[in-house]
Amino acid sequence: MADHPKPVDIVLHQQSHALEIAFDDGKRFSYPCEYLRVYSPSAEVRGHMGKGAKLQLDKQDVNITDIRPVGSYAIKIVFDDGHDSGLYDWRYLYDLGLKYAMNWTEYLEKVHEAGHVRTPPKHEA
Repeated sequence: MADHPKPVDIVLHQQSHALEIAFDDGKRFSYPCEYLRVYSPSAEVRGHMGKGAKLQLDKQDVNITDIRPVGSYAIKIVFDDGHDSGLYDWRYLYDLGLKYAMNWTEYLEKVHEAGHVRTPPKHEA
């Protein structure tokens, strides 16, 4: 038996650029596509062996075009900017949901420190 919650429902809201996941412990999270893209578990984003992580910029309008199950433990998310590497396992998705506010604040601080200005997403205009 797994020691972490598993999804019972996964719904993509393409118009609002969000992925909603309900877990078997009753928690439900809505993940903006931009958040999932900049926190991709891929080596391209996170780096290899903890080195070379790359700050993802200008992803505010990214959307998800496909979600593919990987066994019974993860999904592969295909983004409309061509990014499709990295597996989002249940534990990682749950953790991203729990830590959304902290992670998002940290990301925005890194964007600011890089001297970049994040424009609002077009779908929110």
